[in-house]
Amino acid sequence: MSKITKSELFTLLEARHENDKYSRLANLPKPDRFKDIKKATLRIKKAITNNEQITIVGDYDVDGVVSTTIIVDFFKRIGVEVNYIIPNRFEHGYGLSPKIVDMIDDGLVITVDNGISAVDAALKLKEKNIDLIITDHHTVGEKIPDAFAIVNPKQEDCTFPFKEICGAQVAWYLCAAIKQEINATVELQEFFDLLSVAIIADIMPMTSLNYTMVKHGLKKIKTSKRPAFIKINEMMKKEFFVSDDVGFTIAPKINSAGRMDDASIALSFLLSENEYEANDGLQMLEELNCYRKTLQEEISQKANKATNKEDNGVIVWGEGWHEGVIGIVASKLSNAYKKPAFIFSIKDGIAKGSARANANINLHSIISETSDLLLGFGGHKNAAGLSLKVENLDEFKSRINILLNVEPEELHIEHDVLGELDISCVDLEFLDIIEKFEPYGLENHRPIFKVSNSKVLKSQLFGRDQNHLKLTLSNNGFVFEALRFNADRKILADYIDLVVAVNKNEFRGQINPQFLIQDIL
Repeated sequence: MSKITKSELFTLLEARHENDKYSRLANLPKPDRFKDIKKATLRIKKAITNNEQITIVGDYDVDGVVSTTIIVDFFKRIGVEVNYIIPNRFEHGYGLSPKIVDMIDDGLVITVDNGISAVDAALKLKEKNIDLIITDHHTVGEKIPDAFAIVNPKQEDCTFPFKEICGAQVAWYLCAAIKQEINATVELQEFFDLLSVAIIADIMPMTSLNYTMVKHGLKKIKTSKRPAFIKINEMMKKEFFVSDDVGFTIAPKINSAGRMDDASIALSFLLSENEYEANDGLQMLEELNCYRKTLQEEISQKANKATNKEDNGVIVWGEGWHEGVIGIVASKLSNAYKKPAFIFSIKDGIAKGSARANANINLHSIISETSDLLLGFGGHKNAAGLSLKVENLDEFKSRINILLNVEPEELHIEHDVLGELDISCVDLEFLDIIEKFEPYGLENHRPIFKVSNSKVLKSQLFGRDQNHLKLTLSNNGFVFEALRFNADRKILADYIDLVVAVNKNEFRGQINPQFLIQDIL
């Protein structure tokens, strides 16, 4: 098989986007393609005219915080003051709940990134004679809340052409529709910095309109006038941003507030009006994120010990495990064991869980088959939240094990290898080609390559805990180094086959290609 060279790489990556109808911002689908959006905007216009109290209800993850930021900032720009609530994960639970309704007395309620499963809360609002507009992107269940208008691309009769968008995009489209309705002069592209963060953090497919929005959004972060992004730029000192900068650095900081304390800390940071506020907010997020990492490591180790390798999924629980980090632990273990993971935190006889699957199965529909055991659940294909009584955990575990009794390849998505790599052609120009086609993400993975039959010259563990691996290899006389993070053993073989990604490594002003091991075959 021919090896991948620079020109071959360019052709393969370019082909991924050749049929994209939305490659230009001017071609993005219009807001009126959403079901109920006209109805929603007319109701909002009436609320503005009559000076009604408008209350925005968001969510505590990155997408929810960003959605709230966008809509609150938009209303501020059109001169309308709104009330906004982001539920506290520990006090109120997820989204628009009856507890949140207790905090609202009148006016109009608009949800962002939640609400499609808020059947009880919707009923309670109706009893209070308060109109509800739901904007959401989560899977629509059997029971639909009784609301004045629902804007969600996943509704069966919604004609919006691209279904896999995040909550912040739906909120942004609502703002676009309001702008049109009241002839406001707001530059909607100024929200792309925020949008790109939400799309990446919520792991939306990086194709079609998501790809276009994020491509523009990453550039926007660099030139953003928001004090929050000015501070992020100062902290990160990047020439330009790629999706991993958001996924591994920016998003976890924003997420840490809702995970460890209260998401309103992250919201205040994003809405900061000057650099002093932004600086303060970023410091707080930094501290919370460090605390999150420590806790996450502790719980990961406990969950790992409790895992039965024979099970079809990782299904474990612990008393008092911190609710804010079990989702990340589930993600980590799902990747490590190459199977879906369900991690529960037990408190007062109730097990609250997070499920993650990097797989070809649909978590939402698998969990729904155990709904008779659950107190509640929600989510989508790859991620879900659920809760049940402690006494039902064993039964849940055995039923999930049966439901996950499928072919191994369905339980984990295998690497999409582009082909065999010609190591000798990897230079800065090769890296520039990879960078040209940023952003990468779900369904548009960063290119990874196979490198066959490399001779192992040296194998060593490094790092404070000796938990990273560095190999010195020779391939067709070309000597190179490859790294694997979170590896627990040296390589004893003389020759190996690898799957690698190629990154830019910047060290003391020097830029060199760096080979990162994805898999040792």
